[in-house]
Amino acid sequence: MSEIEVFLDEQPGETRGMIARNGHFETLLIQRETDDPTHRLGARAVGRVVEADPGLGAAFVDLGGEPPMGFLPFAKAAPLRVGQAIEVEVTAEPHERKGPALRLIGPAEGDPRLLKPGASVAEDLARLAPGVPVQTGVAAVQASWDAEEEALADGDFYAEIGLDLAVQRTRALIAVDIDYVGLPGRDGRKGRTAANRLGLVHAARLIRLKRWGGLVAVDLIGTGHDAAIVAAEARAAFGADPDVAPDIAYGPLNRFGVFQLALPWRRAPLEDVLNGWDGRQTALTRTLSIVRRLRHAILSDTTIPRLVMHCAPAEAVLAAPLVARLGPRAGLKPDPGVLPGRSDIHEA
Repeated sequence: MSEIEVFLDEQPGETRGMIARNGHFETLLIQRETDDPTHRLGARAVGRVVEADPGLGAAFVDLGGEPPMGFLPFAKAAPLRVGQAIEVEVTAEPHERKGPALRLIGPAEGDPRLLKPGASVAEDLARLAPGVPVQTGVAAVQASWDAEEEALADGDFYAEIGLDLAVQRTRALIAVDIDYVGLPGRDGRKGRTAANRLGLVHAARLIRLKRWGGLVAVDLIGTGHDAAIVAAEARAAFGADPDVAPDIAYGPLNRFGVFQLALPWRRAPLEDVLNGWDGRQTALTRTLSIVRRLRHAILSDTTIPRLVMHCAPAEAVLAAPLVARLGPRAGLKPDPGVLPGRSDIHEA
């Protein structure tokens, strides 16, 4: 029986939820107070059709919030007209500069506005891991760091089974490379078979943790595989995510030992949440990170009367209202000698 751990890290400005199974993280949820609520997965809103393209079979919808506009595929039998008010639900959050994907609920009246927000992090955790106790405090802060580090890695090495796994995304697809490092005294054929099976499991977990969708090409070890067995193992691995399982399209296993499938987009990919268009962490991400570090220090040692965080002046401006919400034991000092993204914590 697998061991599941659930963590909820709530801090000023951001809430994170993490789920780990057998010591490996598989879910990282992030919601920020600055996020547009009309773009959150599951949100319902009244939107207004700005553009309808019968050739594209879709409409662009103003949701009343921040750009980009929503994207709504529509059936040829039910075309929409420009200016029409409709009720929609977000089925996929924005990614790669694309707006949220929408599902048509029906006609509506009035100006664009949010009707019902998407689920909170706590609600999603309860749905994905029902009945599992939720850990908070220091353990949750540490889990937040660990899950982010694991999600941003390009793969991992699992020494106990000799599995060397690489998971990378390009503009066209997600490439998964499963490799095997022979272990002394172990049957090589059985080892490769186990590495392929567990490689699919961990590839699915890492892709889920990174919050990716799109075409996936899995390069298995060797050739001449039993296609039915590989397909069943892939379905068990990738279908473990209840949010996407019904919409996964499984492709063939080719003669080169490459298995293909297509995953639906649901949440904004982690790199889009943390980074700007230049691929670097945004000022908000850096600020939330140093506030989390101060909060961790406060929670770790309750005997220290007051802790003051020294950070770069530009980040101190963003951090000041967040640090104030940590309570009287938290202080902030702009320090030109501290590099952006860094912080020093001192006892007052």
